Formats: sequence, structure tokens, C-alpha cells
Amino acid sequence: EERLVRLPVGDILFGSIGLIIGLLIAFLISVSLEVTNIFLLSKIVPIFVTALFGYFGFAVGYRKRNEWIKLFVKSEREKPAAEPLRRSNDKILDTSVIIDGRIADISKTGFIEGTLIVPQFVIGELQYIADSSDTLKRNRGRRGLDILKELQDNERIEVEIYDGDFEDVAEVDIKLIKLAELKKGIVVTNDYNLNKVCEVRNVPVLNINDLANSVKQIVIPGEEMVVTVIKEGKEQNQGVAYLEDGTMVVVEGGRKLISKTLPVVVTSVLQTSAGRMIFARPE
Repeated sequence: EERLVRLPVGDILFGSIGLIIGLLIAFLISVSLEVTNIFLLSKIVPIFVTALFGYFGFAVGYRKRNEWIKLFVKSEREKPAAEPLRRSNDKILDTSVIIDGRIADISKTGFIEGTLIVPQFVIGELQYIADSSDTLKRNRGRRGLDILKELQDNERIEVEIYDGDFEDVAEVDIKLIKLAELKKGIVVTNDYNLNKVCEVRNVPVLNINDLANSVKQIVIPGEEMVVTVIKEGKEQNQGVAYLEDGTMVVVEGGRKLISKTLPVVVTSVLQTSAGRMIFARPE
């Protein structure tokens, strides 16, 4: 008993399995010997056969345990890896990207693939904004509804209205993420915070602002350009100008040059998800 307790569990397990297999073989042989009705073969020999095959079975199972372990481990490793999660090309639009309107222009170019899904709770939010007493919000809501109608009229894309809802969730952003997980789709937004939440939840997201920044004209330090300083900058003696695509240009010493058009030299470029900022000095 003390020797058995000291033995590793693996040794006892494989030895026992070998013993059971040996006894099964001995039992089958003994059954066939009993048919002979010869006393020696049917009564005496089965005892020796049982003892012999039981011992051989235990010995083989115990001594070959390492090979059995390697065999099982190899079989597990050879199992095909789980297939990666397949994503659909469905694009789930949030409220901000519809109000923004650029999604309609992008769709016209054919760069958007798959079905555009507009949840009913997003349409409800657009209607709520369109009914606001605030003029600015009301105009934004109506613009969003107009953009949605424009998307539906575009024959190059398919627009689907999702009628389902997640009643246990109050926030529209979380509902969008849950819908993306359900549909295995991609969230399309220009909301910086929603973009970050999607990344945390491992939900694919397309940010219209990132797309706009990536197709802007490339500017490198040392390049010359002509700008018009239109206002003061945040720091002392800075002036601010804008390029045609809306990129902000911070001009060193440009505070006294407001309303003037002048050539400048780019000193550095700052690129973020919120946009691109160019720093320059008068030539």
C-alpha cells in the first residue's frame, strides 16, 4: 500500500489500463478453452493464462506510459485549430455618421461593401433630435433623416432597417455594439468615444474621420505653402489659418499677421484621430 501511494498517478493509471486489457484478452482465451471440455485446458490453463496476460498487460502499460502520453499529446496537437470568427460585411450606422452626411458621398463612390444596417433605435434618436426645440439640433436631426432617405435611394447599396431592440440597455452606443456582436458586423461612426469603446469590446469599427484624414494631402516638414491667418492661436504670438480641406495651420508669430496672406514653411505635422494639425513659421 505504501509503495502504491508513492507511485505517480500516471504510472498507476496506465498500469491499470494495461492490466485490464490483459485480463480481457485472457478472458477471451479462457472462454474458447472451456469449449474443449478437457480438464487441463478448461480448468488449469485459464488460471495461468489470466495471470500471465494480466502481468504482461500491467508491465506493458506501466513501462510504455511515456510513449502513451506522447501519443495522446501529439493527437491533441494535431487537432485542427478552431476557425477564426467570420465577420460579415454588414455596416451598422450610428446616429453621428448619418447626421454627418459623408457616408452618403462615400457610398456613391462604391467604396462601401455589404449592407448598410440602420437600427430602428437610431432612427428614433434622429426623430427625437429633429423634434427638438433647439434650432441647431432640429436642423441636424432633419439633415440626418434626409441623408437616410438619400442612402435608401442609392441603387448601388442596400440599406436594411433593423427593427429589433435591446430593451435591457438604455445607451444607444451600447445597443450598437451589441447589434454588431449579434450580426458579426462593423460599426461605422465618427464618434471618438464610441470608436474607443468598440476597440475595448473587440468590435470592428470604421471611423469616417480616420478615412478623411488618411486621404488628405500629405504635408512634410520643410514644405512651403501660402495661407491666410484668420485668428489668434491659443499660445502667445500664434496665428491660425486653415487649408481648403479644413486642416488647421498654426503659424508661429502669426498673431500680428491676422487677415494677411503670406508664404509659410512647415516645421512639423501632428496627426491624431481627431484630425491633422500643421505647425509652420513665416518664410
